[in-house]
Amino acid sequence: MVTQLQPQTDTQTDAEIIYPDSDGQPIADNTIQFRWLTVIQYNLAWLFADRPDVFVAGDLLWYPVEGNNKLRQAPDVMVVFGVEKKDRGSYQQWKDNNISPQVVFEILSPGNTAKEMNRKLFFYNRYGVEEYYLYDPDSNYLTGWLRSEEWLDVIDEINGWVSQTRGNRSRFICDRLRKNIF
Repeated sequence: MVTQLQPQTDTQTDAEIIYPDSDGQPIADNTIQFRWLTVIQYNLAWLFADRPDVFVAGDLLWYPVEGNNKLRQAPDVMVVFGVEKKDRGSYQQWKDNNISPQVVFEILSPGNTAKEMNRKLFFYNRYGVEEYYLYDPDSNYLTGWLRSEEWLDVIDEINGWVSQTRGNRSRFICDRLRKNIF
């Protein structure tokens, strides 16, 4: 299921609003987090290399709502099915048929707080992410959430997990990544 948000109208035009390509934050807090971010991003890019309609990005600002440049998140890795694979300074959802990233990965670092990770979960839930994965490289633990009708629910058993987002068309990212890198 692809979630499409309806554009909100504002008195300012999009041309007057600047959507920065950087939030001024470092890509990663340490070398371990950076390594996992790049490994996951590169493996996903490789997995979907032959798909011109799958956009994979790492640490890219995502603006889900036109007219609000304060409402944003930079997932460690995101996958968007149904949009053109091209270079972007940020992912401005309304410019791509209001398609939300369907799959998001976050890699924990020692600097992450429970409050911060809960805010991210609520953001991803609110703006239509279908699958959210949180990887803790220190414990080698992968947790996942899958969109139900109302919420992102915890995936009880990750082992052998097949993405509901992509179904049988592609055994899921986690399955491939787990075999290749986890």
